[in-house]
Amino acid sequence: MSSGSRRPDVCVVGAGPVGLTTALGLAAARVGVTVLESAPDIAASSRALVHQSHTLEGFARLQVLDAVLRAGTPLRARDFVVRRTGERIRHPTPDLRTGSAPAYNLILRQDELSRILLRQLVRSPAAEVKFGCAVDTVRQNSTSVRVGYTHKEGRGQLEARWAVGADGARSTVRKALGVEFEGFTWPERFVATDIRYDFAAHDYADANFVIDPDDGAIIVRIDAGNLWRVAWTESAALPEKTLPRRLAEFFARNLPGPRPRDYELVAHAPYRAHQRTAERFRVGRVLLAGDAAHVTNPTGGMGLTAGLHDAFPLGEALAAVLLGRCGEDVLDRYAEAGRAAFLTRFSPLATDLKRLVFDTRDPARLAEALAPLRRLAADEELRRSRAAALRSVLPLSLLDDGQAAGRLRPDLGAAAAGPLEPQGHAGHHSGPQERQTAP
Repeated sequence: MSSGSRRPDVCVVGAGPVGLTTALGLAAARVGVTVLESAPDIAASSRALVHQSHTLEGFARLQVLDAVLRAGTPLRARDFVVRRTGERIRHPTPDLRTGSAPAYNLILRQDELSRILLRQLVRSPAAEVKFGCAVDTVRQNSTSVRVGYTHKEGRGQLEARWAVGADGARSTVRKALGVEFEGFTWPERFVATDIRYDFAAHDYADANFVIDPDDGAIIVRIDAGNLWRVAWTESAALPEKTLPRRLAEFFARNLPGPRPRDYELVAHAPYRAHQRTAERFRVGRVLLAGDAAHVTNPTGGMGLTAGLHDAFPLGEALAAVLLGRCGEDVLDRYAEAGRAAFLTRFSPLATDLKRLVFDTRDPARLAEALAPLRRLAADEELRRSRAAALRSVLPLSLLDDGQAAGRLRPDLGAAAAGPLEPQGHAGHHSGPQERQTAP
């Protein structure tokens, strides 16, 4: 999909939700932007699912909230379930209503979100999107960036004043910059499945963390019907070729209700997960965002949340620089604050939640972890304050008034908010079509 050849102000590499959101922020300011995507179209994949109420505010600023709400399903509550005792700790979503967004979190497949963003983006005369363009070189000087790519007709090159790499965990842009991707790979294999089963008939919430060191699982509604994501971990030493047998065994042990349990397996995939971050989010005139900048294990749904909250402020800030409304130091602030937020907030939250759900064998440690969850279940005001604390590290703008006025907000450093606990956000799991692999 393209509106013809042009020299844009910005080249965005990657047409996932992060790249498209960044591009939409630029186009909204009438800054010329071209998106290059290696795939022939938006990939048909559910992948990430849950979007927080504060993220919805970002979509409102980009004039896509109504379409997002029409396509999505409200997430009203999440449960923490201790499998061995049957205890169910329910956290209804706290009311955090703002003037522009609903009070609830939203369930929406990643590919559906991408299509909504794409439809809005291509309406802008400032934007074009080119599918089937696989970027393989990135070179820059003091005034521009040249991005080389291959496509079905041969080779192409795009020159822009700035570039954004939003091209995923295996980012070609990041590798071309020589930026290290620091962190580790989890030893376990994750298994993600989409199945049709009536969990709601058994009093399951829209999102569920089943806590058990042997049969821990994340169970999340995908749509308004009976399609659900069920995900767990297993030893990476087990052969993948026998996974179908283990799927049936897992469901026999863990699906609620009397036997025989009638379910439909729609999709499944094994993959490895990581905790990694780029050593820098900015190199000269090139910036990194989303999975190109950081990846996390999928427990708790921090991956796309963190990526979108790269994209919201980055699109606005880069537009402000290009329009002469603020200096380039805002981009350094983006790089520093984004990296700090991932390392001190998002990654620890996802790591702690993963260990709680899948790795807690010590009864004393489990009791210690469950105590604050029980307190939150009993205290709506406490749930509201925890969710508000998470919002404080999810800035929609790096500018003081949110309108590219050129003054940086003073409260967006690494210490902008105090420690958070993993129960403050919606749980979900990256989908069966997504394979995180060591970059």
